[in-house]
Amino acid sequence: MASLRLRIDGQTFKDPQNREITLRGINVAGESKFPRDPDTPSYVSGGFFDADHVSFVGRPFTIDDAHTHFARLRKWGYNTLRYIFTWEAIEHEGPGRYDDEWIAFTIEVLRVAKQYQFYVFLDPHQDVWSRLSGGSGAPAWTLYAAGLNPRAFKKTEAALVQNTYDNPAEFPKMIWSTNYTRLVCQTMFTLFWGGRDFAPKAIINGVNIQDYLQGHFIAACRYLAQKIHEAGDIENEVVIGWESMNEPHRGLIGVQDISVIPPDQQLQLGTSPTAFQAILTGSGRACEQTVWAFGGFGPHQTGRELVDPEGESAWLPATHDDNKYGWKRDPDWKLGECLWAQHGVWDPSSDQLLQKDYFSKRPQTGEPLDYDRFTNSYFLEHYRAYRDAIRSVWSGAIMLCQPPVMEIPPDLKGSVDDDPNMVHAVHYYDGLTLLTKHWNRLYNVDVIGVLRGKYLAPAFAVKIGESAIRNCLRDQLKFLRDESLRYMGSHPLIFTEIGIPYDMDDKYAYKTGDYSSQVSAMDANHFALEGSTGNGFTLWLYTTTNNHEWGDNWNGEDLSIFSLDDFELPSGKPLVLESESQPNQDPHSPAYSESQSNPENQAIGPRNLKHALSPPSITSDSTQASKDKLGFRAGEAFIRPSPIFTNGLISKYQFDLRSCTFTLSLVGKERAMGDETATEIYLPEFHFPDAQTVVSVSSGKWSIDYLQINSVKIQLLRWWHMAGDQDIKIQGVKRKPGDQNSVVSGDDVSYLEQCQTGACMVM
Repeated sequence: MASLRLRIDGQTFKDPQNREITLRGINVAGESKFPRDPDTPSYVSGGFFDADHVSFVGRPFTIDDAHTHFARLRKWGYNTLRYIFTWEAIEHEGPGRYDDEWIAFTIEVLRVAKQYQFYVFLDPHQDVWSRLSGGSGAPAWTLYAAGLNPRAFKKTEAALVQNTYDNPAEFPKMIWSTNYTRLVCQTMFTLFWGGRDFAPKAIINGVNIQDYLQGHFIAACRYLAQKIHEAGDIENEVVIGWESMNEPHRGLIGVQDISVIPPDQQLQLGTSPTAFQAILTGSGRACEQTVWAFGGFGPHQTGRELVDPEGESAWLPATHDDNKYGWKRDPDWKLGECLWAQHGVWDPSSDQLLQKDYFSKRPQTGEPLDYDRFTNSYFLEHYRAYRDAIRSVWSGAIMLCQPPVMEIPPDLKGSVDDDPNMVHAVHYYDGLTLLTKHWNRLYNVDVIGVLRGKYLAPAFAVKIGESAIRNCLRDQLKFLRDESLRYMGSHPLIFTEIGIPYDMDDKYAYKTGDYSSQVSAMDANHFALEGSTGNGFTLWLYTTTNNHEWGDNWNGEDLSIFSLDDFELPSGKPLVLESESQPNQDPHSPAYSESQSNPENQAIGPRNLKHALSPPSITSDSTQASKDKLGFRAGEAFIRPSPIFTNGLISKYQFDLRSCTFTLSLVGKERAMGDETATEIYLPEFHFPDAQTVVSVSSGKWSIDYLQINSVKIQLLRWWHMAGDQDIKIQGVKRKPGDQNSVVSGDDVSYLEQCQTGACMVM
């Protein structure tokens, strides 16, 4: 049997040479959230409700384009992909009707990823349940199965959907995430996790809606796993594992009183209904709701607003024909009525709330529920079923368990679920920056500390100054790592989502070319990751069609490191891929000589610097941009050195962007006779041109050379060191913040130090 490309050894990943592997990855790709045919980004309304007859073939990109994207990401130092797919992509046509064409296409894309030697884990992605409820993930038919009418979500505000918004360009930023606390999501997730307990009348095809939804989700994922298994050259060769459902939410389970906003509901934005108000407006009743905005100190109430559906209901009418999908409802489940009214939560004849604590306990037993009990029961029961289904196909699959975001993870340590082949998948975002779309150099908040009761009052969680902010982000990630060891047990941890918004300050950078705020925010996030003692990350996000007008083409988000409207990162040596500029050309051929005489194909230098750095218009026509100019933004902050293979165990590592210095401490392993394996460090040419890089080591020898992977040459530092405690320091080329070509002078260093300590802070 061939050696595993990657295996778990306690808290670390190991390669066949028993070196520690650090996963440096990215989510691929944003377009996977919506169909390709018809192309339906979240600002397009045409054909939106005809969600059965769609195709995701070509998502995230075509087979031909896959080489360009995978080569680009490999060149930028990524070795891992969190590969996004949706339940909808597999089973959009109806229950049990799988899209074999999309599955065959996906296998071919994974084969291309294999050529670039990526580690890939598959992510069944969802956001606020479904595209038709304002996000991504589940097929449209799941909403009809639950008795909901997607065409009525707009007027009832059962879900806020950009596709149906009057002017999609004015869809409020980040408001899509409030759908988790609106009727549709609260209902769907409650039914998915706990339909048997909370909606026993919801019987479809002879089973409870919980079993119907979970059963189809798990069966669809297992079907994809089976096809990948049958391909014969994917498992372990490129796909290393499977993550559980992205960002699971409890719905209403554990909410103590649905007539008030739960005290742990951190996000309020726009209209903010209580769960009962959402139930009422979902049944056509008018309700006055509070309205909130999100500012520098978090959410604050700005007023009140009457939400009046004028009698329209978010529930399917009694006349609805269920024959389309071939299911049969139990007679006790009546269409045309709120499902929660049918279970005695409220009285539609008087609009009175009858059981405000209905979801606070198991109705049959009275067992009290909260988020912690939800995670350790409903979530965990589903995770086990999903894990066992995938493992029934591929017994060696690494399972990435992703519990609810920002909540305490399940208590698995020492239990039967303390699986040695499991990884803890964690998401973290700097919420203040994400929601305000502004990098605040003055202050930030220790959100995890607040959630875990670390402070007597929230005011004590405020951190002042950029250095304190960076340390706070690092300490939050380190806390999550320590918490994982305490609850989940001795397993690797990957931050499978972390990232920054690029459209900060009303797209200031797109108008000026000044990405200094994005550089600072991205550098702070990577500083936190490097100091967290986690085993790696997959940055959110790479989107191939990101543009300055619509961002990631999904709900106004704009987190992609790559954009069609941004330029490639200039440097002394171009980061343009050989395969992208002059593929397979003989350097002695006339065609090659002619291409090099063209200034468009030359390395960036003093003669063409001004042309290279001309910022694109915010409304530029991305289709006209030449391929060698397409690029990413704030690249100097995320294209950074990192250990890849460590011949021993990492103690700590850090890249200081200000001084362009990388340091790594490790405990080297004892070498067997003839063992010549080296520690390998990704060393980006932009920061570390080989002729200008200074290296000092505690022992052994080192070399800087290139690794050829398909069409890509990656600069590496290889270090052959002794056993025991070892250190390396690598000094590169310092540049001014946001100026990707100017080397820092002595006077500039003092300015950088002031910025680092907050003395030159701007709001």
